[in-house]
Amino acid sequence: MTVNLLGLDPEALQGFCASLGEKPFRARQLLRWIHRAGVDDFGAMTDMPRGLRERLAEHASIAAPRVLRDTAAADGTRKWLLDVGAGNAFETVFIPETHRGTLCISSQAGCALACTFCSTGHQGFNRNLTVDEIVGQLWLASRALRSRKALEGEVRTAQSAERALGSRDALAPGFRTAQSAVACLGRGVTEERPISNVVMMGMGEPLANFENVVAALRLMLDDSAYGLSRRRVTLSTVGLVPGIDRLRDACPVALAVSLHAPNDVLRDELVPINRKYPIRELLAACQRYLSKAPRDFVTFEYVMLSGVNDSVGQARELAALVSEVPCKINLIPFNPFAGVEYVRSSPEAIARFRDVLMQAGLVATVRKTRGDDIEAACGQLAGRVQDRTQRTRRRREEAAA
Repeated sequence: MTVNLLGLDPEALQGFCASLGEKPFRARQLLRWIHRAGVDDFGAMTDMPRGLRERLAEHASIAAPRVLRDTAAADGTRKWLLDVGAGNAFETVFIPETHRGTLCISSQAGCALACTFCSTGHQGFNRNLTVDEIVGQLWLASRALRSRKALEGEVRTAQSAERALGSRDALAPGFRTAQSAVACLGRGVTEERPISNVVMMGMGEPLANFENVVAALRLMLDDSAYGLSRRRVTLSTVGLVPGIDRLRDACPVALAVSLHAPNDVLRDELVPINRKYPIRELLAACQRYLSKAPRDFVTFEYVMLSGVNDSVGQARELAALVSEVPCKINLIPFNPFAGVEYVRSSPEAIARFRDVLMQAGLVATVRKTRGDDIEAACGQLAGRVQDRTQRTRRRREEAAA
């Protein structure tokens, strides 16, 4: 049975090379080829001896999850549905912006924490993603975006040649004009950027898959692999307090916390794990985390639900609640999905809520909704989950009763 090198962090990859009788520097070479160059063919790794390449081909593989569907939104957001077997699939999303490109990565097939406003939570839970399935999202997206950029470059070269020569001979086969080649790229290609930021905000609770997520984070941060700054990698959690403390010591990156309510009574309803780790314990963990965090603040995420958590009084309550924690508050307009009765707060209600927070001296922003036309916006990711918790069955039975 071969070893999937995509799932080995730097230390594990060094151990694998040692098992082949190779020196530690070979692990660095492999990291660069696999993650920085996106190569999946050992034969193409030309700075390594032929004998080693042959042994690698015999004992190892480089395999990311299979792409089931690749969808682009009108605003350039791109979503991949990835197969992990046994009827399960999960989603990852690329969000292009003018000066950065952000990849939203999943950590589980489904989620067991059942936040009531989240599509993934309504799907139930099947299993944790492995390290190669987590890192594979970044590997696949990087390759796909590089390929599209390369095609864009070829089109521009063809356009220049066509203008200079007055000929179509410079165009790749299958394109009658440079304009037709441009059209095949679809909307938003000029907006795409290399992946500069990663957010662990896709399907699942990252801290419930701690070991695999931390191994994946180490690969994202490693200079021989993706070389991302700790400030540009954000992990979002609903508030698993022991996990926050472990992350602080193991691999501190930027931290976002799904707060969504200004008091325990409401948060118990919206985020059921709050019954185990109430808000005061969560805020204390955030304070502890900041001692080693790459940023000097925590981001509190707050979904805006009309008539539920969006009143001016609740804004004042929230401002008082977090006043002792260095933070930024990110207000998220609710993104609807089938089977839920929540309604997005009006723009006016969101603006009033934000203004109360800002008048209290807090930094408050409103997240721009991206990719909602392909159900790629915050809270909409669902994939395909064979629920092991039986939550979906119970929900159907309750609805039929």
